Amino acid sequence: MPTLLDFRRRIRSVKNSQQITRAMKFVAAARLRRAQEAAFAARPYAQQLARLLRSIMGRIQEPQHPLLEHRPEQMVLAIVLSGERGLAGAFNTNILRKATEFFRANSGKKIVTIPVGKKGRDALKKAGFTFAGEYVNVLARVEFKTAREIANLATELYANRKVDAVYIIFSEFKNVMAPNLALEKLLPIEAVREDKGVKDKPAADRENTQVDYIYEQPAQRLLGRLLPRYIETQILRAMLESSASEYAARMTAMESATKNAGDVIEALTLHMNKVRQAAITKEIIEIVSGATYGA
Repeated sequence: MPTLLDFRRRIRSVKNSQQITRAMKFVAAARLRRAQEAAFAARPYAQQLARLLRSIMGRIQEPQHPLLEHRPEQMVLAIVLSGERGLAGAFNTNILRKATEFFRANSGKKIVTIPVGKKGRDALKKAGFTFAGEYVNVLARVEFKTAREIANLATELYANRKVDAVYIIFSEFKNVMAPNLALEKLLPIEAVREDKGVKDKPAADRENTQVDYIYEQPAQRLLGRLLPRYIETQILRAMLESSASEYAARMTAMESATKNAGDVIEALTLHMNKVRQAAITKEIIEIVSGATYGA
């Protein structure tokens, strides 16, 4: 049976763990605020770029560009955005489960992956997937040059017909408690995604939201410049959303761990008090029994 000293050591150990999880929660909360601001700031730019592309493509009767070419999907490239570290609850597990579902749905095709994040890289390497590239330690501080490098690699593989479609799997930041696992098709660019507010409007109102831009260059030339930029923007947005979702998951997990540690400390303290009370009662009984026996 554990002694009082064993209980005190156990309680001290749990308290130390609780201090660590509480500190990690505060660190994750501070980083979440910055990551959330960056993700929200990137959304208007991506929406306006999509709006501009829709306007340009509407002016061209038959847009022609390598990134618009449709082919039978025999080889697929999947960009999987996961976390860099653990201790984030089910964040990495959910991302990898979403990726596994996508791989299973495309089991008859040859799949090449680009993992972004250490956890995804390790899991996909263990599963035996072929990598077209890998990026680790890039989500703690998301930079546009990294997104551009990934976009250039994906568009080059697609333009050179080494892959027939490009998909991206990531966690879209919705709120702290409920992230949204997203699977989006990047290439070929079938239809530029509409703003959420515009998409919910009636068709008549949606047409009125189209801006009549004045272009100084031919629309086809602008299309060739903006399509690669659109892919870069979508990958950057996905990286920012994934980073914010990871910090939110880590903050929630550390908050839960801190609470659970408090519950363990309370239970151990209660049990220790019972053991101590039982020991005191036993000593009193022994003293009383000895006094009675002496009398």
